[in-house]
Amino acid sequence: MDSGELEHPPAEELQVGPILLALADDNRRRVVAELYERSDGERLCASFDLPVSKSSRTRHWRVLREAGLVHQRSIGNGLYMRLRKDDLESRFPGLIQAVVGAP
Repeated sequence: MDSGELEHPPAEELQVGPILLALADDNRRRVVAELYERSDGERLCASFDLPVSKSSRTRHWRVLREAGLVHQRSIGNGLYMRLRKDDLESRFPGLIQAVVGAP
């Protein structure tokens, strides 16, 4: 792994347990829902309006990435995040749509 590159679990290793644990948090579920609604599926991490500290945001991003829900990439000084829609739909059909559609 190159310096500055983040580790992401391969699609075939995604597990429903860590995904559901990550989605149990309202802030993380909101981030996933917002990414799900984007046509390009990608957004600057700093653009999310979450009512938490910067360190808490960083933790939320890590939990989402390690669960396999998002892919993060660094461009210049920015960190971008996108939902792994295709991987998730292939591995767990309908799960993300059901979660983001829930009240």
